[in-house]
Amino acid sequence: MQEDKLVVGLDIGTTKICAIVGRMNEFGKLEVLGLGKAVSDGVKEGTVRNIGKTVASILASIKEAEETSKTDIKLVNVGIAGKHIKSSVHHGSITRKSNDDEITAEDVHRLTNDMYRIVTEPGSEIIHVMPQYYTVDYEENIKDPVGMSGVKLEADFHIITAHTNSIRNIKKCVEKADLDIENMILEPLASSLSVLSEEEKEAGIALVDIGGGTTDIAIFYDGTIRHTSVIPFGGNIITSDIKQGCAVMQNQAELLKVKFGSALAAETSENEVVSIPGLRNRPPKEISIKNLAYIIEARMEEIIDLVMLEIERSGYQNRLAGGIVITGGGSQLKNLKQLFEYKTGLDARIGYPNEHLGKCKIEEVKNPLYATAIGLVLAGFKSIDDRDAEVFAGGYVNSSQKAPKLSGGDLFSSFLKKTKDLLIDDYDDKSMY
Repeated sequence: MQEDKLVVGLDIGTTKICAIVGRMNEFGKLEVLGLGKAVSDGVKEGTVRNIGKTVASILASIKEAEETSKTDIKLVNVGIAGKHIKSSVHHGSITRKSNDDEITAEDVHRLTNDMYRIVTEPGSEIIHVMPQYYTVDYEENIKDPVGMSGVKLEADFHIITAHTNSIRNIKKCVEKADLDIENMILEPLASSLSVLSEEEKEAGIALVDIGGGTTDIAIFYDGTIRHTSVIPFGGNIITSDIKQGCAVMQNQAELLKVKFGSALAAETSENEVVSIPGLRNRPPKEISIKNLAYIIEARMEEIIDLVMLEIERSGYQNRLAGGIVITGGGSQLKNLKQLFEYKTGLDARIGYPNEHLGKCKIEEVKNPLYATAIGLVLAGFKSIDDRDAEVFAGGYVNSSQKAPKLSGGDLFSSFLKKTKDLLIDDYDDKSMY
């Protein structure tokens, strides 16, 4: 049914802008048809700082993706991240007319839609409303209330907000590149789609996505998102530390990190050195691999401490049976898994975005570097599934009311977000009681 449909994920990151074109095969696995990437010069710490440079990078990545996939790209699923992202849990409730009737999808929509009305900080707006558990007439811990009988419907919602200006700048860049946005999705949520299994989300797991400018955290338990956070440190700050500590150029520092860097100094040789070409008419500089590892380890320990602080803040530090999954470009650092396990006391693994990948012509996309972009494509297919569903909760929904089924395990409410205004108008026209 979806073999003829193409979805594009656009990851606007601090170090790279990446576009991936994919389709679902007959086995329900994602086939990557096209990949385009460009250096990101206009983004810092996950937020757009220069519109012109960002647009140029988007155009370059889209052009390459079009050439490799032999298709024309107009619609994209875009990721959003940055230190401005905040999450909180809010409680909502509605009272229905009668407990004789079953709770319908419309009741669940009404409750969810109410959460978009909550007061947020000035200059911020809601990007995701994700249900945790529902309560029907004081009966708690219900994952899907549709079809049950009851008068009072309540739920706890995980709500994620972002700065309005950051959202506008991303939209402006995409529009200037002659593209339309289908969904805007928080990047760690997108990454979770590509690297985590349902069993891990059920058992309890922390996803740590180490990018160039930020480290994104998403914690799942009992199949539901429980906590999200963004730490304003990533791979770029390690490169800056190397540049300063070893007194080398920025590009040399990046090459040292990628080719010879290690997150554990104890695992490196005492006598191993690498020679760096000197500046004009100056002799080459010798860098000790062990000293390089000490610099990297010190900064990574700081990042891991901040990750553990967020895990403790979530209240789920003792419920993470699945441990930690590390993904993103920064996860490729040598011995990083061992450092995470040593510092946190939790099991860790590197997250490769092959959980839902089928046979791919472009093997490069199986790198953790592309976890977010692959997840954005998967999120786009999720919304296609929701819109194409003819039957919902045992009854038919007309085309103007199609919406995803809401349950405690749902990650995204992007389609609800799109229909928010329509639902508000419809909701205001009807009596609440």
